[in-house]
Amino acid sequence: MIPVEHYIALSAVLFTIGGVAFLVRRNIVLMLLGIEVMLNAVNLALVAYNRMRPETHSGQILSFFLIAAEAAELAIGLAIVLAFYRLKKTVRVDDANMLRH
Repeated sequence: MIPVEHYIALSAVLFTIGGVAFLVRRNIVLMLLGIEVMLNAVNLALVAYNRMRPETHSGQILSFFLIAAEAAELAIGLAIVLAFYRLKKTVRVDDANMLRH
């Protein structure tokens, strides 16, 4: 059996990779992908902590609702990206600042 600490370490690595991907990239689609990696790292941590108390299933239930929220966030985010692409013919974040004026 794999210890919970290994899962938490993997979750921390995934969260860091997602955070760096979000901060470094200028493409909106890749930024959304970074957010998804971070949320999946949280899901991994929730399920790993649930292994310590398997009788409650609270970590898995919370992870299920987080996956549903991720799907809604991704659908809305991609709809905004498509609308922005139709307007400006680009998906770069720097060009989105021009929408303020």
